[in-house]
Amino acid sequence: MPWESTLSEKDFDELLLEAVDEGLSSIGESAKQAIYFHLKKGFNLKKNDIPYRIEDFAAAIEKIFGLGANVLEVLIMKLLYEKVGRTVQLNEPKDFTFTKYVAAVKRSFLEKKKAEEPVQFEQIKVES
Repeated sequence: MPWESTLSEKDFDELLLEAVDEGLSSIGESAKQAIYFHLKKGFNLKKNDIPYRIEDFAAAIEKIFGLGANVLEVLIMKLLYEKVGRTVQLNEPKDFTFTKYVAAVKRSFLEKKKAEEPVQFEQIKVES
C-alpha cells in the first residue's frame, strides 16, 4: 500500500500493532492467529494495515466479538497507553470510542516527537 508517513508515524504504527498483537494474545495464541486469519479473509484487513484502517479494525472486532469487543478494545488502549507513555486528553469524553482514543494517542505521540526533534542549523561560513 502506498502509505507515506514520517518516521514518527511509523514508530506509532509499530507501537499500535504491538498493542493490538498483545491484546489479541490475551485470548490465546491460536485464537489470535484465527482472528488475524478472519480479519484477512472475512474483512480484507491484513495485520499491517490495521494502523491505517483502525475504524475497519474496530468494526471487524465488534462483529467478531459483539459486546465482548469492548473488553478487548480497552485492553488494547491500556497497552497502547503504556507503550507511548503519554497521557491523552479527549475533547469529548462522553463520546469516547476506541477509534477516537487511538487518534488522540497518535496526535499526542506525534506532537511529543515533533517537540523532541533537534533543531538543525545551517553551517555559516565566517569570513575573517
